[in-house]
Amino acid sequence: MGNQFWSKVEAGIAELVIENPPVNAMDSKGWRAFSREIDRLNADDAVRVIVVRAEGRGFCAGVDVKELQAHPDRIVEVNAGNYETFRALHRGLKPAIAAVHGYVLGGGIGICGSVDIILAAPDARFGVPEVDRGALGAGAHLQRMFPLQKVRQMYFTGEMIDAAEAYRLGAVERIVPRENLRAAAFELAGKIAAKSPTMIRLAKEALNGVEDGDLERHYRWEQGFTAQAYLTAESQEARDAFVEKRDADFSGKK
Repeated sequence: MGNQFWSKVEAGIAELVIENPPVNAMDSKGWRAFSREIDRLNADDAVRVIVVRAEGRGFCAGVDVKELQAHPDRIVEVNAGNYETFRALHRGLKPAIAAVHGYVLGGGIGICGSVDIILAAPDARFGVPEVDRGALGAGAHLQRMFPLQKVRQMYFTGEMIDAAEAYRLGAVERIVPRENLRAAAFELAGKIAAKSPTMIRLAKEALNGVEDGDLERHYRWEQGFTAQAYLTAESQEARDAFVEKRDADFSGKK
């Protein structure tokens, strides 16, 4: 894959845009580069707020399952890229806003669960189809957005919830018509960018420090189980079935 995202900075707001058709999934190199770009924006004195959004049919479908189906050994590098991306958004001391539309899956959930504020278009749908892809991960980030039992239901079934339900459960700050989503994110970012950068940096660090639990440690725990899953035939069958567009067969008769 070539460039899978782009960014620009204007009036203190960094706009970081995922644009990788057809589904805005990123491969192992893409996730690594994405994390480095977030770190660069966090270190840029001209940046006061980061807005993460996407072009195309949906926000982000997560990792490139076709890459992992062909090269399961790359799970270590994908895990590292995901970890560093989510860490950079969560621990970076510039407030981060996600403006999402369409599908928000897997790594897209990781992004949303790492940022400070989420705005969503009415068509946004949130889900973690990990168990159906022979993997795990993003449960820690999902749990930062939704109540524990909703997380279990979503994780075990792979079922998605819409923007209205995400708003009802408190994960989404505001639902905005798709055509106004970018403008709404920039309006909110502008309000934050107008504040004292020192006070905002200290506020984010303080708020991170009083959160329950350790998001990064919890995610690393999950990633260990992803690596374990990739050693199993059932995990490979799940990826093969997804790529081949068929139902997975876990009967052991194949």
